[in-house]
Formats: sequence, structure tokens, C-alpha cells
Amino acid sequence: MTVANSVGIVTAQKAVFDQPITLSSGAALPRYELMYETYGTLNANASNAILICHALSGHHHVAGKYAETDKAAGWWDNMVGPGKPIDTDRFFVIGLNNLGGCHGSTGPSSINPETGKPYGSTFPLVLVRDWVETQARLADRLGIKQFAAVIGGSLGGMQAMRWAISHPERVRHCLVIASAPKLTAQNIAFNDVARQAILTDPEFHGGDYYEHGVVPKRGLRLARMLGHITYLSDDGMGEKFGRELKSGEYKYGFDVEFQIESYLRYQGDKFSGMFDANTYLLMTKALDYFDPGRHFGGDLVAALKTTLAKFLVVSFTSDWRFSPARSREIVKALLDARRPVSYAEIESAHGHDAFLMDDEPYFGVMRAYLNNIAKEIAA
Repeated sequence: MTVANSVGIVTAQKAVFDQPITLSSGAALPRYELMYETYGTLNANASNAILICHALSGHHHVAGKYAETDKAAGWWDNMVGPGKPIDTDRFFVIGLNNLGGCHGSTGPSSINPETGKPYGSTFPLVLVRDWVETQARLADRLGIKQFAAVIGGSLGGMQAMRWAISHPERVRHCLVIASAPKLTAQNIAFNDVARQAILTDPEFHGGDYYEHGVVPKRGLRLARMLGHITYLSDDGMGEKFGRELKSGEYKYGFDVEFQIESYLRYQGDKFSGMFDANTYLLMTKALDYFDPGRHFGGDLVAALKTTLAKFLVVSFTSDWRFSPARSREIVKALLDARRPVSYAEIESAHGHDAFLMDDEPYFGVMRAYLNNIAKEIAA
């Protein structure tokens, strides 16, 4: 039985790449695997494919469920499905777990074929441009020469931009949501504090904790708690939790007293039980390193002049981690590069997490833009 407006029961697939890949760092992997899912049907000329690029803690399970008994659907199930803004009745949608991930794609917790042990500390750093190259290889495997759209929020939006720059002829539309042209010093600082929480955890063992049969849960828990604060807005936290006490009165101690403390600790505990600490380190470093203008003399305009795609850039008013001002930098650079771009700034109290939320104006913008893409395909 399929849930209304859902892609229904889905199955993850694994693509094995036996040809080596040389990464931006100069390190090479002799082979690697990517986990991915697809929704909808690829049309005869493969012109209706959409790639969804995930954010820091995302993965390939974008929509649907693996079993009827699953409590939760994919991380963007509200956006992707029949009749939804990214309509699987019209588009062939691909979600994948990036290289270095911890949900089935080759990453630090995978077995290194040369040693028979988990890669651990020996797994190389991976940049956004490296992800794009592996995604392009997957597209080749699936017979897709050009995407109707590449879409991503946050770190996913950075991947969408990199796609348009690295493979201009392969992207017709680039949708960059709640993202930035590069991180500010403050954002890099947040990432470093999160990494230090993991790196200084006694159970980290230099990244080789797998061999010790332990997990640096305390560090990962703190990293997630810090990150989660930055994904929410002050108004949103105030409205949801305020200064509400769990017991209604002060306990005069250091245990959980405020509801916001309880919420953050729950999120930290949940995340530390399902995510890999080494992957968290890799993902945050990829964020830090992202700078598409770097190879163009620091000029973002010059980088974007290489693109051929049409752009939609979306930001949210209460997002202070990737503020609307950062999205407007992308828009201005695109205009200066004389590239076609549409921009929407959505009123929202959800902070950075707004790109994942049900929001009528946001969904309206996405639906309208994607309707136009569908019309292009049908023309």
C-alpha cells in the first residue's frame, strides 16, 4: 500500500566504481561505492532527471520509506513525491550518499581493501568538487548526460553551484537553497569548535576508534548540540521552548532543568547513535574549504561566468548561519556575470532548518519554478 502523495516503499541501490579517483588533496582511492535511491521514471531521452545534493548530516534516503512500519520517511519527503514541488510523476529524482559518508557509501568506517581494516584516520579529505565528480560518474552510469536540475540546501546548495561551474553543459537549472558562496570566519569557527569536541574525546583514538570497539559519542554529541543551536533561530527557540522549566521550579544544580536543554541533549544523543564522527569531521572540513572563486583569482563572478544554467536562489529571513545576505552575494555575482537568476527571500522563523520545513510560500516558489522546468521538458 502506498501513502498518499508519497513515493511509497523504496529500495536503496549501490553503485560500485572500480576505476580509481584522484581527489583534490592529491590522495587517490582505488575503488569506491555510492549508495543512492531513485524516484519516478527516467523519460526516453533522459531529460527529466533531477539530482538532490544532501547537506552535512544528510544521505541518499530523500523520500519514501523502506517499510510500512518505518516511523519516519526520507529527509525531504515533504518536498519530493507525486504532486509535490519536486514531482516524481514528472521528474526522475536521484538522491545519493556522498563519498566519505556513513550511510553505505565508501567512507572512514568502510573497510580499506589494502589493509582489511576500516579506513579510519587514513581516509582522505574530500572536497565539494570531489563529490561532484563522483556524482557525475553516477550520472554517466545511469545514462544521464544532462540534469534538468541540480538542487541542494546548505552544503547541498554548494554542490549545486559546483556542478554548474564544473560541468556547465550538464546542468540546465541550478537551485541553491539556504547556502553561501563560501563560509564566513564565524562559520569556520563554529565548525572548528565542533571538530575539537570530537578530536579531544578520549574515545576518538586519532580517528581509529573502530579498532578499539568504541565510539567518541561525547564529542559527537557536543558537536551536534552546538550545530543544532546554529540551525535554529532565536525567535524559533523562544517560541518553542522559551525559558520553560521541566519541573516548573529551579533545582539549583547542573542537570537538565530547561526544556531547551532537554531538547538539545536529546538531539545530541540521537545523532551520536546514528552518525560517524570521522564523517562529521570530513563534512565540516568540506564546508570550510568550499570557495568556487579560489581558482579564479578569488573572483566569484569569473567562476560563475563559466556556467550555462539558469539559477534559483532561495534564502530565509531568520537563517543567521547562512543569512539572506550571503544568498544575495550569489545573486549579485550571477547578475554581474550576466547569468539568468531568480531570487526568493522567504519569511520564516525556522532559522537555517527552514529549507527542510513545510512552508507555503517556500513550497509555492519551488513548485512554480519546477513547473516551468517540467514545461520546458514537455515542449
